[in-house]
Parts: sequence; structure tokens; C-alpha cells
Amino acid sequence: MIIDAFFMFTGGTAAPGNSDGKTDSPTTGTQTSSLQIDLGVGTVANPGLPPLAANVGGRDMGIGDDPALKLLVDVEVAFTGGTSLGVNLQGAPDNGSAAPGAFTTMYTGPVVLEASLIIGARLADIDLPRPIPGQVIPRFLQLQYANAGTHGAGKLLGAFVLDRHDQPLQANAVLGGYPAGITIAN
Repeated sequence: MIIDAFFMFTGGTAAPGNSDGKTDSPTTGTQTSSLQIDLGVGTVANPGLPPLAANVGGRDMGIGDDPALKLLVDVEVAFTGGTSLGVNLQGAPDNGSAAPGAFTTMYTGPVVLEASLIIGARLADIDLPRPIPGQVIPRFLQLQYANAGTHGAGKLLGAFVLDRHDQPLQANAVLGGYPAGITIAN
């Protein structure tokens, strides 16, 4: 799995409790990811691309078939102290000033109970969804965290990836794949 820094939702310096440079630590209430992905073209960083007109969306990253961009949100440090956590993907058009307009929820993930928010748990593991009916193709994307209770610890990594690494992590963050209680003789 290759993670491109331009397609990460987590790891901004403003992330609450961020000390490792790649994760977010949502704690209570509704929060958003520390980073937004800007799909606009013609920016200062890419002067050779055609300019983006105000009030329109960004590139259509759209539903590809093999390969398709995949949303990956997984638990890097187990959560404690809260009740549950859900993750939503939101998109917003340009507001006319190269900043996000109102965000619309494009995907709502399952609500995961605290006991299941262990290292390696996948909270969002889907192909990049299409905009919902009536939604302008978004220029900006972000994650929204819906917390129940107050989490004392826990970190998430969120990004778009081309291929996921699907071998699960064990509770000690070591690659595993076998359920607890199975012993393999060497």
C-alpha cells in the first residue's frame, strides 16, 4: 500500500493530540480531519494546468474500475474511554474564493463501538464514492468524526490509496492474519 501525502486526511499539525505526524485523535462530539484534500487544478503548485473557474468542482476522481481510489480509515492506536465512533466522507465545492463552500456528506460509515476500536480496525474501507444526487462535483474532501462519549486515547489514519494492505494487525500492532488462540509450529 502506498500512501501519498497529497491524499491524506490526517496528520496536519493542527490535529488534536497529534505527535506522530500522520494521525488524528478525535476526542468528543463532531470533529473534522486535520487536513482537507483539494482536488482543484490550476493552482499555484500546478501553474501548467488550466485554471479552475470559480464556483465549480475539482477533478472528477471518479469511479474507476481496477484500479479505483479507495478510502482507508483505520485505527493506529486503540481507543479508550468513549462509547463509539463513526466516520463520514464529506465534499464541498469551491466557494468562489478558492476555499470550501458548504460540506455535504457523501458516505456515512458504520458506528463502531469502543470495544472494537482496536489497532488495525477498519472504519472506512470503500472505493471513492460518487457525489450524491444533486451534489456538485466537490473540489474539497474531508473526513468527519462522530464521537459518542469522550475518548481518552486513540488515533486514526485516513487517506485515499490505490491498493490497500489487507493483512490485519494483531492487538500488538504486528501483522497477523490468524485469529487468537491458533499456534503455528515452526
